[in-house]
Amino acid sequence: MKQSLQLKLHQQLTLTPQLQQSIRLLQLSTLELGQEISQMLQDNPLLERLDGEDSFDGPVGETPAAETERKEHDEVYEEMAWGDRAVGPAPDEDDDDHGFQQAESASLRQHLAEQLGLTPLTHRDRQLIAFLIEALDDDGYLTASLEELAELLPPELEIDPVELHAALGLLQSFDPVGVGARGLGECLWLQLNSLPVDTQHLPAAKILAREHLPLLADREYGKLKKLLALDDAQFMQLRQLITSLEPRPGAAYTPVSTRYVVPDVFVKKTKGLWMVSLNANAMPKLRINEMYAGILRNNREGGSSLATQLQEARWLIKNVQQRFETILKVSQAIVDRQRMFFEHGEVAMRPLTLKEIAEVVELHESTISRVTTQKFMMTPRGLYEFKYFFGSALATEEGGAASSTAMRALIRQFIDAENRARPLSDSALSELLGKQGFVVARRTVAKYRELLNISPANQRKSL
Repeated sequence: MKQSLQLKLHQQLTLTPQLQQSIRLLQLSTLELGQEISQMLQDNPLLERLDGEDSFDGPVGETPAAETERKEHDEVYEEMAWGDRAVGPAPDEDDDDHGFQQAESASLRQHLAEQLGLTPLTHRDRQLIAFLIEALDDDGYLTASLEELAELLPPELEIDPVELHAALGLLQSFDPVGVGARGLGECLWLQLNSLPVDTQHLPAAKILAREHLPLLADREYGKLKKLLALDDAQFMQLRQLITSLEPRPGAAYTPVSTRYVVPDVFVKKTKGLWMVSLNANAMPKLRINEMYAGILRNNREGGSSLATQLQEARWLIKNVQQRFETILKVSQAIVDRQRMFFEHGEVAMRPLTLKEIAEVVELHESTISRVTTQKFMMTPRGLYEFKYFFGSALATEEGGAASSTAMRALIRQFIDAENRARPLSDSALSELLGKQGFVVARRTVAKYRELLNISPANQRKSL
């Protein structure tokens, strides 16, 4: 063995700070971009908004074309008709302060704690109920067993499940009715137990809630009528009573988080062509602060820090502008290839891949992936994320290809038009698609039906 020196040549790609920033900005949503720029405005005195504005309401740098465009939700029990009614109080459409009032409303735990404070109890019982309140989930259910909860308490308290059960009984007497239930059946039973004793079909409803909910969820109405000794009219009344109950008693106290989406581009038909334009309201007006830039020009010796910040400001302005130019280019390429969707809807969606768009706009697939994530286009048919327009290809009898999105749309159309007394099975749907010229296996139909949150045929069957 001996030591030696060797000289090797090799190529290496290094991401410059400017390129790293460009990639990061490209994958941000419009709202995230706004937060990023707001932070940069605080950190860099060389960067400022045009006219000192605090919101995105104009183009970056010189993009006058954009400036002209403007003025344009439980698995088994979801079949029990609760989807037809709102969970919790319905919003008042005429109440402009509804959102504010909702933010001001008490949480479920606060609501229960207030009732606990007004209930005459021993100190020990009060502590146990407060402990159980903290163990509830947002829907008001007690998901952990009493044995598990008893093990969480300090041993010196000598709390056993029997004592916790008594405390749970007190909690279940609180409002909203059904709170503290350990399952849907108990939740419904608690609500039924609070109804007047002369309520029609109340005993049968309690038996159903305690013992036969899975049969109701599976729409096994014949078995239920036989088990409960009811005729068709009586069973319909019983079902209406069950579905009038609240399956999620705590949901009315759960704050609703709103996700705001700002469209990055607008799509509209102009002179027979579908054209894309940038949403200038989503674009920040940025410029170099002339005062600091002037100081830097007049003091070339001691301005190293300012010079660095000036370069960073220029990079940001250029990268933000490049971001929107790339979004515009990619979105127009998507619209050009999905023109039939804009004309005829989902059934006309064609297969599309990231690679296809990458080849058209001469960018890497990873760049297209970043551009199409959390970017939205406002169209005459609604607001869509860019990724919505991409889908795998399915073969047709003629040797062509159809989009999986179009297949899902056809499946939904067939199910919407079916006879609910004799709903279409997955095999029947596959045959119907075959008659339309699409080669789709029953297993594929089942997968697409599940993606559409549509239940199997036996669960869609109605009286």
